[in-house]
Amino acid sequence: MGVSFVETAKVVEVIRVVLADDHNMFRQGLKALLASEPDIEVVGEADDGESVTKLIDKDPPDILIVDLMVKGWDGLEVIHHVRNRLHKTNVVVLSAYDNEAFILEALRAGAKAYVLKVSTSDELIRAVREVAAGRRYLGVPIYERAINVFIEKSEANDFDLYNVLTNREREILHLVAKGLTNNEIANRLVLSPRTVEVHRANIMRKLKLQNHAQLVHFALQRKIPITE
Repeated sequence: MGVSFVETAKVVEVIRVVLADDHNMFRQGLKALLASEPDIEVVGEADDGESVTKLIDKDPPDILIVDLMVKGWDGLEVIHHVRNRLHKTNVVVLSAYDNEAFILEALRAGAKAYVLKVSTSDELIRAVREVAAGRRYLGVPIYERAINVFIEKSEANDFDLYNVLTNREREILHLVAKGLTNNEIANRLVLSPRTVEVHRANIMRKLKLQNHAQLVHFALQRKIPITE
């Protein structure tokens, strides 16, 4: 007996978007761009903050794309409104301002993404999809800046290397600092000496240590007991 297969079309879940920008020509271009995507539908638009809040209150979209400097209520007020009243709507900020203060305030207010107006159209579309999927998104220049800040803080010793150790590695570090050999640690923790050796090598690598003396010095700095 043969088996028949019925081919069904894949259902695409549409992301409902509302636009808020007080530059009419820019907003219309943005609308056309988003409408060309099969999984995005622009369901409303407004040129000021008060109008857009009334619009989304009546029919909350999945995504609100808003300019921080939209007239009337400013963008931050709109973001606060969305966060406090429309829990199913997420905000993507599309702004000309790359100032860190603006970015931080928008994220603190509740925005899930921040994209610069100088970005490519692909980047904005990606931001919409990422936020619709429950993730956050930062435009490429902002993301790179955030990475640089993270690296600078790490280089300034604000980052504690001890935090990169696993619980088992911390346990072994404490025992090594007390002067136990690999075999003694293996017996105490019911591990093979080879496993202890691997953990010990990982500890030295992660902590950027070269020898046992440096490890003991690190333990003293961390106030780890070095005697039984």
